Order: sequence, then C-alpha cells, then structure tokens
Amino acid sequence: MDLPPRLRKAIDAALEGVPLSDLASASDALSRRYRSEVRDGRLHISDERAALAYLATRMPATYAAIHAGFRAAAELLPAFSPVTALDAGAGPGTALWAARSCWPTITDAELIEASAPIRAWGEKLSAESGTGNVAWRAGDLLGNSGGPPRDLVMLAYVLDELAPPDRDALIGRLWARTSGVLVIVEPGTPAGWQRILAARSQLIDAGAHIVAPCPHHAACPLSAPDWCHFSARLARSRMHRLAKGGDVPWEDEKFIYLAASRLGPAGRHARILAPPQTASGRVRLKLCQPDGTVSHRLITRREGDAYKAARRSDWGDMLRVAGDRD
Repeated sequence: MDLPPRLRKAIDAALEGVPLSDLASASDALSRRYRSEVRDGRLHISDERAALAYLATRMPATYAAIHAGFRAAAELLPAFSPVTALDAGAGPGTALWAARSCWPTITDAELIEASAPIRAWGEKLSAESGTGNVAWRAGDLLGNSGGPPRDLVMLAYVLDELAPPDRDALIGRLWARTSGVLVIVEPGTPAGWQRILAARSQLIDAGAHIVAPCPHHAACPLSAPDWCHFSARLARSRMHRLAKGGDVPWEDEKFIYLAASRLGPAGRHARILAPPQTASGRVRLKLCQPDGTVSHRLITRREGDAYKAARRSDWGDMLRVAGDRD
C-alpha cells in the first residue's frame, strides 16, 4: 500500500527544506503521545513541527489502515455509492483521501478538526483530492458534529483521545448523521479493541447493521489476552525512513475498525483473524464465523476450491468458499 501519487507529491513538497532533526524529534514526541494515549487537555498536534511530523510519519500509516477498513466495507456493500461524507477529527484529511480511493462517487465532504496547524495542511492537501466541495470546520467535536445526514461518516483515530462518556455521546451524534455507513478506526491495541467493542454494542442497540469486520451481531467470541486487530503494510518514503530512523522500506500498521450501516444486512462470510499458517498442501486459519464463534480450520489441497481460496487469502480477509451466502 502506498499513498495516492497526488497526495505523496503534495506531502513531499510540504516537507521540502524541513530539517531532518526537527522532523525526527517531533515524530518521536508525537509517537510517544499516541502510544501512551495521553489525555492531558492538549491536542496531540499543537504546533507546526508536530503537524509536519504527522504528515511525514503518521499520515501514511493511518491512510493504509483506514483504506483497509473502507475496502472491507465496500466489498460487502457493492451497491453503496456515497456522494456526501463527514470526517470527524479529520486531521490532515487522511480519511477523505482513502474514501475517495474506494468511492470516487464522493463529491461533497465536511471535515471537522480542532487543531489549527494540521487543519491548515489538510485544507491544502484536500484541494488535490479531486473532491468537488470540501468544507473544513474548526472546533470541538461534541460541539460541532451536528448537521444534516451524510452518506458516509468517518471517525478515525479519535476515540482514544476522549473520555468514555464523550465517546458514547460522539458516536450517538455521528450515528444520527449517518444515512448510509459509519466507519470507525482505532489503533490495533487491546485498548483500541475495547473501544471498538463499546462502540459496536452502542450501535447495535441503536439498530445498526454491523458490516465488518464481524460477520455476526453476537458478542465478540474473543477474550483477553487475545484481541481482534488487523495489519496494513505501507511503503515508506525516504523521508519517512529518515524521520523514524529506520532502514526497512515498509511498515506494518496494526489497527481495528468497525463498519456499521443503515442499508440493511451485508453478506456473511468468515473473517480471517490472524496471519494464515501455510505449509505444503495445507493452510491453517483462525476464523471468526457467522454463527458468532471462533474456529481454527485446517484446509488441505484435497478440498479444491476451498484450498485455493485459503491460499489467496490474507489476515483480515473474508474467506469465501462454495455454499457461502451473500
């Protein structure tokens, strides 16, 4: 996974001439805040240095994760063609770029972001996204998330910055604005999984259809120390590698997501919950099943089409085999 060429070019232009030492120190400070899930009343991105560090090192990773969540929803809702979108806590507009990649039908977007430095960069970058009308709004999410319904509503990497009562209130407000699909993305940590589970329960109680990743509406069958999460691999630019002090040309972003819909039930197929274990003539899969259970399935070459499907599949994919229903 790589950023769209126009976005990559715009980010490279934004970072041109920025001292590498500034990017590296700001990136390290930003990463520590995110990893520790600091809630001290301050915005994570409070100045220009932090904003540029985010563009260099975090935007590619969050793009890959958000895109994976959108792609999973689009696969199960092939008739969904959103025109209007809302991104709450938009950062530099990452989710809009990912949404446009999956649904180029989007022509009208509303983006809410409290941080002035990252919002300013988002306004510049989103002008290159090809979206016809992009309206940016400043201010607190809870105070500014009201308005008319939107086909697609996005909430990515935001819940970890809010206290639990505020999370519930925000999800309620955003679901009220969702006419089609709401997608929530969080870091792929045990804490991020718990936040997604809480949002899932709230949305099911509100009448939502869970589209992905869960193939059912039953209670999550996993229990600690296990947790549900996925991984998206992204290509690192030269500046990305230098700012993070890494040599590997790629990075794996662990994430968890939830897609909820007002459009009716989606297809039900088992979801692969861990990297497939492959050997000669066999594949072992950990699967979340449509009946609400988790199973470990060994598929051998003798099973023909099921084996071919398993060999093509990866962590986070649905397993489509003969007899599955859509």
